[in-house]
Amino acid sequence: MSVIDRADQLELGSLIRKCRKQRGLTLQALCDKAGLSPGYLSQVERAMATPSLGTLAQIAHALDLGLEYFVSCPKPADAVTRAGQRATFQVSDSSVSYETLSAGFPGHELSSYIIHSPPGYESETFQHEGEEFVYILSGMVEHSLGGESFLLRPGDSLHFKGSTPHSWKTVGDNPARMLWTGTLTVLQNRGKDVLPGRQF
Repeated sequence: MSVIDRADQLELGSLIRKCRKQRGLTLQALCDKAGLSPGYLSQVERAMATPSLGTLAQIAHALDLGLEYFVSCPKPADAVTRAGQRATFQVSDSSVSYETLSAGFPGHELSSYIIHSPPGYESETFQHEGEEFVYILSGMVEHSLGGESFLLRPGDSLHFKGSTPHSWKTVGDNPARMLWTGTLTVLQNRGKDVLPGRQF
């Protein structure tokens, strides 16, 4: 695994702030478009918080950019991905890593990842368009969905509308692996400019 240092976190926050100002958006205006709180986005811009992939996608969408502008998302050349050969990436210095499963052919609607989450990780709360489906491969994950909490173990799954406020955290002393599939359109290829991300 490559070492992700604070310089990468600073770069991400500075880039988000730069894009916001180029578009003449105040912090509040971008938050309104992205569905985030001003306090949280301010922390991201000042490198005091690292957004999850979903939140970064919401920010990118609000800025009319593709997610690829902020991170390098591996694009399989065809419909087949091989175990042990898939590239893995992270958002800045986040401890969560993502393994791409889906192919990026034109017009695709599904995005699919294996999410590797360390013990103790807790996400922020999400709310967006589309659907999500989560299947636990290993470890234990507690999902909060619309005010209810569900403890999911290997073999358990959860399918829900993204418009329902939701969050998740890794439970116990072991890391968790989740198969995530969704129609979260802001995760799809929408931009032309790419800022290479850290891969390992």
